Amino acid sequence: MAPSRSVTDSVPPSTAPEVEENDLRPFFVLHKASSRRKDRTPTAQAKLCKRNELSSSPQSAKKLGGTMTEECDLHLFQQLQIEAFEIVWAKIESTIKDVLRDLNASVFEDIQQWVLECFNTTKLLGQHTIAEATRSFPVLNNTTPGKLFTAFVVTRNIEFVDDILTFEELGHFLKSHGCHVAKLSSLEFSLKNGISGCLKALLREFLGCAIDSADISILASWYREHVNYNKPLVLIINDLGRCSGSVLTDFILMLSEWIVKVPIIFIFGVATTVDTLRNILPSHALEHLCPSSFKLGAPAERMDAVVEAVLVKHCTMFSIGHKVAVFLRNYFINQDGTITSFIRALKVACLLHFSMEPLSLIHGRALADDQKVGKSALSPETLLKYIDELPLYARNQITDHHTKQSTAEGLSELVTRQKLWSTAVLCLYEAGKYSRVRLLDLFCEALNQDLYLSRGSDCHVGDEKYCGLSSTNDSCQQYSIMQSGGFISQIVRKVRDLPTGMLYQLIEKWEKLAADISEIHEKLKELRSSVRCEDGKSPRKSSKDNPKRSASRISGNTDKDARMLNSQAIAFLDCLVGNFLKPIEGMPFHEILCFKNVEKLQLVLIGDPRRRIQVDLLEFHKILRCSCCSKSGNALLPSRHDSSIMYSLAQEHGDLINLHDWFQSFRTIVLQQKNKRKQNSKQSPQPKKRKAINGSADQNEASVQARFSRAVTELQITGLVRMPSKRRPDFAQRIAFGL
Repeated sequence: MAPSRSVTDSVPPSTAPEVEENDLRPFFVLHKASSRRKDRTPTAQAKLCKRNELSSSPQSAKKLGGTMTEECDLHLFQQLQIEAFEIVWAKIESTIKDVLRDLNASVFEDIQQWVLECFNTTKLLGQHTIAEATRSFPVLNNTTPGKLFTAFVVTRNIEFVDDILTFEELGHFLKSHGCHVAKLSSLEFSLKNGISGCLKALLREFLGCAIDSADISILASWYREHVNYNKPLVLIINDLGRCSGSVLTDFILMLSEWIVKVPIIFIFGVATTVDTLRNILPSHALEHLCPSSFKLGAPAERMDAVVEAVLVKHCTMFSIGHKVAVFLRNYFINQDGTITSFIRALKVACLLHFSMEPLSLIHGRALADDQKVGKSALSPETLLKYIDELPLYARNQITDHHTKQSTAEGLSELVTRQKLWSTAVLCLYEAGKYSRVRLLDLFCEALNQDLYLSRGSDCHVGDEKYCGLSSTNDSCQQYSIMQSGGFISQIVRKVRDLPTGMLYQLIEKWEKLAADISEIHEKLKELRSSVRCEDGKSPRKSSKDNPKRSASRISGNTDKDARMLNSQAIAFLDCLVGNFLKPIEGMPFHEILCFKNVEKLQLVLIGDPRRRIQVDLLEFHKILRCSCCSKSGNALLPSRHDSSIMYSLAQEHGDLINLHDWFQSFRTIVLQQKNKRKQNSKQSPQPKKRKAINGSADQNEASVQARFSRAVTELQITGLVRMPSKRRPDFAQRIAFGL
């Protein structure tokens, strides 16, 4: 359809009045793009002249070729950034799932054993014949207790978002051990769905297909089949507190009648306490349940396990700075302690790091090669090869071969220092378990560069005193880690008061953690031998001595030896902190592996959405990257988006915006190109074209009004303007001012 045709031309004469009554003219805005594109299309002669000019100019051709090469290289670099991020995050995500699965493994095994015991107890009620199993009513007799075995899994989470993955893993675990498992959410037990909706969802989960009929006898017949029979039926409901009490009551009463044919075992997820069921179910429904309870690990314990595997042991080389770690800890606490929120924030930090640091591609390439080979081989030669294979855009960050060589050597040293730092943190955390120090708190303190530098001058004194394992009775307060506050100082004070037996066990755990670190392992062997030697001493008895005086001397010597051993352990920790706990932010080339832009992360996670919308509307050309608007600067062109034009015009008004003036300004801008075309047509008149232009004048006016109304509505939805009120029908009110 040509844009010059009127509404009455596009429909039969009989239907023309209907179209005029409905007034569908504003919808012709859909045809605006074709007319605008036609207006902007240059003639064939102009195209040919432009092509000849480009081909005749060697400088233009060279410039065009260089620009295309740069754009292709930049596109390749961005693709490699995405691939590197996906490789690293896939490794982090799989590590987190493995950690959480291992934490719940013991509880899952207990639940599986309980399910088998309950199923065996249910089978004692008797076997039913085929005729009984195919009946559409339950089998009841005097020996049927009608009890449903029920397990309450206490997750200790305020938000059930973390429980979704936990119960999915529990379902997979029970399926792998020969159980039929159905997982239903609390939404299935709503008043809207009713008991029929619950039954349909239950049949869909067990049978694996949609069933229109809500009939429990279908499940009984399915379970009677040879393939499905003699296996426990487990129903998991992950959030009991959100279920409707009346619907759940009817569901329990119905299943209790079918316990012989359908021996279903309940597993309910509860947040904090098993009393939740008493609050939503009446007593006659509770009588049909035989409850048991299981407890999962606390959110803080799961968080420490995730931090240990991902950020301390470094399953990848990716790490975070001190300010980012503190922000993530506070974000975890403010989000009601949900692991999901922490993982999401960590993923955003990882994505920002790979998008902002060009040399982070080395990280993804090294991890990909490690997964293929099966071992880590980050030698300077290997890293230098990775640097040489970087795209041109990333290689431009490194000027010459000497810089590339130093970068490769520095990265290799950085990875080695990371391993030493991780061992030091794990040793401190093992000692901190006696004083209930959380790893996340210790991790944030271990990354504090200012705290490390504040005790740097005193660390050398502690190193000299420790290297010989002096047996003098020096005060423990001489060490810098005892003088500074924080969690490390709290840990050291606890080690100072440990009995000899517990200290020996702690040293054995330290040796296991530092088995691969020769610098630490040798000192631990020396410390352990000293503790064993002092612990094995037997006091000499003399017949001439007074028994009371001898007992007091033995007690004094024992206390003195214990204080000396604890002092040696503190000297070891002081040496450990001084030599190996240097934060990554204080090491060369840490920017390649460490993300520390907390402002950027905070803006993405918490952010200011209204400000972001304002910036995008005013600086849209930075996102769309169109050539016409980028060259024009702040000038308003008709090719801009309508909402962007409207919001830019709104900046010229104060608190109130006159709708008439606003529309006239918008109309002037969007009709600029068409007015130019009209002027050109007047200079070279063509009767047919002039007739088409005059015929579409009303249509253009209606489309401009429709575009104006839609743009105002979009600004209202985004919260930037308020629509006119009855008091001021001709004025819209601005809500957001400034950036």
